[in-house]
Amino acid sequence: MIIGAQRIGNQPKTDEIWLLLRSKFCLEMKGMENIRNFCIIAHIDHGKSTLADRLLEFTGTLTGRQMQAQVLDNMDLEREKGITIKSHAIQMNYKLEGKEYILNLIDTPGHVDFSYEVSRSIAACEGALLIVDAAQGIQAQTISNLYLALDHNLEIIPVLNKIDLPAAMPEDVTDQIVELIGCDRASVLRASAKEGIGIEDILKAVVSRVPAPKGDPKAPLQAMIFDSVFNSFRGIEVYYRVFNGTLKKNDLIKFVNADKQYGADEIGVLKLDKFPLNEISAGNVGYLISGIKVAKEVKVGDTITLVNNPGESIKGFEDVKPMVFAGIYPVDTHEFEELRASMEKLQLNDASLVWEPETSAALGFGFRCGFLGMLHMEIIQERLEREFNMTVITTVPSVKFKALLTSGKVIEINAPSEMPDPTYMDVIEEPYITAQIITKSEYIGAIIGLCMDKRGIIKNQLYLTSDRVELSFEMPLAEIVFDFFDKLKTISRGYASLDYHLIGFRESDMVKLDVQLNGEKVDALSAIVHRAKAYEWGKKLCEKLKELIPRHMFEVAIQATIGQKIIARETVSAMRKNVLAKCYGGDISRKRKLLEKQKKGKKRMRQVGSVEIPQEAFMAVLKLD
Repeated sequence: MIIGAQRIGNQPKTDEIWLLLRSKFCLEMKGMENIRNFCIIAHIDHGKSTLADRLLEFTGTLTGRQMQAQVLDNMDLEREKGITIKSHAIQMNYKLEGKEYILNLIDTPGHVDFSYEVSRSIAACEGALLIVDAAQGIQAQTISNLYLALDHNLEIIPVLNKIDLPAAMPEDVTDQIVELIGCDRASVLRASAKEGIGIEDILKAVVSRVPAPKGDPKAPLQAMIFDSVFNSFRGIEVYYRVFNGTLKKNDLIKFVNADKQYGADEIGVLKLDKFPLNEISAGNVGYLISGIKVAKEVKVGDTITLVNNPGESIKGFEDVKPMVFAGIYPVDTHEFEELRASMEKLQLNDASLVWEPETSAALGFGFRCGFLGMLHMEIIQERLEREFNMTVITTVPSVKFKALLTSGKVIEINAPSEMPDPTYMDVIEEPYITAQIITKSEYIGAIIGLCMDKRGIIKNQLYLTSDRVELSFEMPLAEIVFDFFDKLKTISRGYASLDYHLIGFRESDMVKLDVQLNGEKVDALSAIVHRAKAYEWGKKLCEKLKELIPRHMFEVAIQATIGQKIIARETVSAMRKNVLAKCYGGDISRKRKLLEKQKKGKKRMRQVGSVEIPQEAFMAVLKLD
């Protein structure tokens, strides 16, 4: 670890200059056998970002001046919510037994909604640190991320983190890891990222256990794009992993799948800031700036090659499969094109976001967006408002259904407005998932009750230890996307963890529930629900809308309907001016005349007046309980 000179007065930052010079020397003189590419994977809140901080600190990648908690989580949202949303790549230099090593680290998110970020990071690595909390043990996303890494033949280094906690159970959790991975007890490293315990052992294990990247620096260039970000001054910055060949500054390059050519204006590696170099060879991870302005031309998973000596396209990533769909509309309809540009830039930074234009009778022009889950949807909405200054309305989320029409044609339904008339529909199918829940045994009864209420079928119950159990359910996706995770955490006092995978579509009795305000359908409030829950859903939705819709000068009728049948109704009473205030006496007919005049005015106003719907009303469905 390098300790540089301190800055005194106006002297240059000697320590930072020395670090940069050392990095450049290492990069230029070392071959592939001294490169290690690895990522950190774990369940949410098991200490990935804190461990990344300690690794950066120990290797001297950051100076004390640059160091802060969760230094790689550079988004305000990540710091506020305490979660990693984006994968972050950074390069470290590490000296062991007289040799200099280049370590390319990628810190990944832990939440199930950001699993696509994890899969892309894994594809750019040869090894993975599997972090397990010594107090909480193995949880659902730990297992999911492990299988993801094993599918890509990554070398797994298990790390038991937070061993300094009073509630830590190192022996029990080590047993769980050994049983899960099938490794030796001695190969499980013990660490505390917060206290800086065991960091050197982790770095030694990365060097000794993670294989050096394979590839031929002299072969035709093959580099895979695993991420990109929009820079308003320099265009799109592309992050890639070089599998074969060498990329030099000012080379004429080509994106194979997009079939576009550019000049490599600037290339380099990712330290905390970008670090320009003249060439990047096989096995390394780097960035590219070539003045690309059109977001659609850069696709994650594409291959970069040279125009003069082209290489073949390498297998990229599978296209992401969105789980939840919702409409995003600008509050001001004039901002539609601005919203489109913002969505394109956001898609660069978040490849799991899928969208296409749509129109709504109530909200005008907007976009139908596909998300990986409710947290993902919430994050996208927040980022649009913060990073692009867009005020948007988000409609009721729904999942993708399939309908078999009487004509034999199969159509996909991404929004309630796309649902065909029941008379033309033979069968409707909804997506089912397999849910894996790991919890303490004392909460089994409550969790099974919750899953049964959500139309779940229990498939397996496996005791991992005497007081930890793994439950497997098959459930409709539509039942878990709204509030299932919150309820699960509530009834298990935060102990239960959830992971789920799509298993296909099954026939179901689904109906379209419409909401009418004063006899007019509001398509943005429609939902597709199971018939058995439609009446309860309609009643709760009407009650919630009654609380949220402000009072007008006329009476507002809120009705929930299935087809032509009204199943629930609530009324928002009118605001009334006291027209009798000026009558201090006199004949009753005078008062009656004033009241009749007011009644006629209210009736006319109701026919021509429009009901103002606040944004909270469109998300009311999420808070029905």
